[in-house]
Amino acid sequence: MTAVARMTLLHLRTIAPYRIPGLLVFGAIVLIDSRNPVVLVPTLALVLAPILTAQPFVVGDKADLQTLYAVLPLPRRTVLLGHYAWALMSFFVVAIAGTALAALLAQAQGIPFGRSVATLLTLCWALFAVNISIQLPLLIRFGYTRINLLVTTMPVALLLAGVVRLHLVDIESIRDWLALFWVAGAAAIAASATLASHASRQRQGA
Repeated sequence: MTAVARMTLLHLRTIAPYRIPGLLVFGAIVLIDSRNPVVLVPTLALVLAPILTAQPFVVGDKADLQTLYAVLPLPRRTVLLGHYAWALMSFFVVAIAGTALAALLAQAQGIPFGRSVATLLTLCWALFAVNISIQLPLLIRFGYTRINLLVTTMPVALLLAGVVRLHLVDIESIRDWLALFWVAGAAAIAASATLASHASRQRQGA
């Protein structure tokens, strides 16, 4: 197991005792969007996944985990990349589980769903990438407590932006651009990791 994978596993163990709020958010989203499976996927991906991404910072501020991270026999960059790996894992797990659940709900209700899945997931990826590209450097620099309002409101704002875009633009019209969305999202995250590295050094020096 790589050092980054071990950091990701540490995040999972860190938030495991606090899993009930996340499960409640998941249940509430499914309950609200169960009759509209197409909306279920972006809602889970753009609300629940960012919550999971920020959760290690929430627990870290309460338990002073920065002290633990400082004494781990790992380079600072490994700790930082662990945050990004955790964010990506959160997105893909939520997106895959949400898509499977939405497909089952759509089939049970006789709602067309499969044709637009790839495009829908690509838009979710692009918006999620924008979200964490902004949030993670701020969380790493300042911690959750000082920017919790931004962490709470940004996913909702991006979700609303995504919903508006879906209404204004024919979702099939961007099918030819899907690869570009994935590449742009990955590039944004890579640039964000570089910025977060500087933010981490500033926090260590503060």
